[in-house]
Amino acid sequence: MDTKSTETQSTSLVERASKVMRSYFPILEWGARYTGKTFSNDMIVALIVTMMLIPQSLAYAILAGLPPEIGLYASMAPLLLYAIFGTSRALAVGPVAVASLMTAAAASQLASQGTPEYLGAAVALAMVSGLLLLAMGFLKLGFLANFLSHPVIAGFITASGLQIAAGQLAPVLGIHAEGENFLSIIISLWHSIGAIHIATTAIGIGSLIFLFWVRSGLKPLLIRLGLNAKISDILVKVGPVIAIVATILIVGGFGLADKGVKIVGKVPGGLPKLSMPPMDMALWLKILVPALLISIIGYVESISVALTLAAKKRQHVDPDQELIALGAANIGSAISGGFPVTGGFARSVVNFDAGAETPAAGAFTAIGIAITTLFLTPLLFFLPKATLAATIIVAVLSLVNIQALKQTWAYSKSDFAAMAATILVTLIEGVEIGLITGVGLSIVLHLYSTSRPHVAVVGQIPGTSHFRNVERHTVVTDPAILSLRVDESLYFPNARFLEELVNESVAANPAIRHLILECPAVNTIDSSGLESLEAINLRLKDGGITFHLSEIKGPVMDRLKRSHFLEELTGKVHLSQYEAVASINPDLAKITHEANVQKEM
Repeated sequence: MDTKSTETQSTSLVERASKVMRSYFPILEWGARYTGKTFSNDMIVALIVTMMLIPQSLAYAILAGLPPEIGLYASMAPLLLYAIFGTSRALAVGPVAVASLMTAAAASQLASQGTPEYLGAAVALAMVSGLLLLAMGFLKLGFLANFLSHPVIAGFITASGLQIAAGQLAPVLGIHAEGENFLSIIISLWHSIGAIHIATTAIGIGSLIFLFWVRSGLKPLLIRLGLNAKISDILVKVGPVIAIVATILIVGGFGLADKGVKIVGKVPGGLPKLSMPPMDMALWLKILVPALLISIIGYVESISVALTLAAKKRQHVDPDQELIALGAANIGSAISGGFPVTGGFARSVVNFDAGAETPAAGAFTAIGIAITTLFLTPLLFFLPKATLAATIIVAVLSLVNIQALKQTWAYSKSDFAAMAATILVTLIEGVEIGLITGVGLSIVLHLYSTSRPHVAVVGQIPGTSHFRNVERHTVVTDPAILSLRVDESLYFPNARFLEELVNESVAANPAIRHLILECPAVNTIDSSGLESLEAINLRLKDGGITFHLSEIKGPVMDRLKRSHFLEELTGKVHLSQYEAVASINPDLAKITHEANVQKEM
């Protein structure tokens, strides 16, 4: 018996250890079922995404104020690590526009672009972001992302898209412009408008026109030529590769680099050297807040895309494990000389549509980027920066959603205020202050809203056991009973509000002998709320009024039982509002039934 028991316990420990390992290393789960067919599907997807990622990596590195090869470095180790730790089958990790802009905004506060200190700050941002994401994942702190409301995120991304697009107009036109926010960039562009470079502008505007046409006109053309919609969609996504190849040939063939067209130039080949980022605690403290913002914004964007795509195939995504996976990806980026990365929407959709079956597709993409870095970088010498700028503009303008402002205004004025404030402050003051303003205003507006909760006087609908707002429905009430329904949890911001409301309601009607507080929407009562209930009970008692509660939820009731409130309550706690009223006036149900009959007659 002892031997069998020991064997059973040993087996149980092994199974639990195996389960824990699979939860932290999802590759053990899907890797065990990996087949040759899955491999071929993932390889095809990787080829498509690699062609899409190469121009984006170069462009987003330049957007971050870094040499173009840094974008390639940030597209290798992160993808390999996400394949090990990630739970999404389709999420494509790598450099993205918003994180690149936030990297530039943070690093430019510490050093000038092109300096080793600037690169060190960008790499340190990736490391600190990765460590923060790891900590949040291990501590199950994914809920912190909930403090970024959808209107704030939408406003921030819209403003960032506009700022990024404005900043890329300068290389498209071949002029110099700079600024830390949208307003300063526009002013700088206006002052430099007279110095437009004709050849650069032709390439930049031509690339823009082509790329916009690819998005709207290429798919119908391909379908008319006989390709199916799915393949056409994928080919549309790799349109930037065509623009890059064409403009490289034009610039190189006509010697436009010698005529003033700015090109990428020599891109160092070879794989990145693994090394630790700057381990300067003073630097880390300076970038802590920007790193936290990059981490949370990146996580929100990634998990939103991952969950959306997973739902289409009924796949599972673990939000907390995604924090760990993104953390590992960013640490990998830092160690390989890259900058902050996250899941990209466009690449992930391409990944999904092309048929990615496992995260291995991302690992194969990393191999494709590595091959490019080893052997193909000389081909990028004549790549005009105007083409990369056009690629960024087309990509980020899809993030701009002005229509959301109108929709949010119609639905919620407070959400609109947070969204509009985020957009305006981001455009005027910069990305970090804009985002913090939006989050802060959202929290303040939420606290204000909950500090004045909706409280309705309810009555019984004739012939039923249902109680509804007296201002919205035809109901029957007893003058001696005041029934109030609270549509919010009772906690410190609204506790005094409820006290004042009860006092005013009782003072306005001397006939009241019973007050019933209906609590179907009360999910919690904190210490301040409990103190207010005790004060209400005492004051009503002094006025000869009995205080009752109804429809208290189980967890709330459990907490009330740990206090003296229930012992001091002058009335009772009732299971339902109908039961509460019936215990005071048993004839009310009969009265409402007769009223209903008379109404039907």
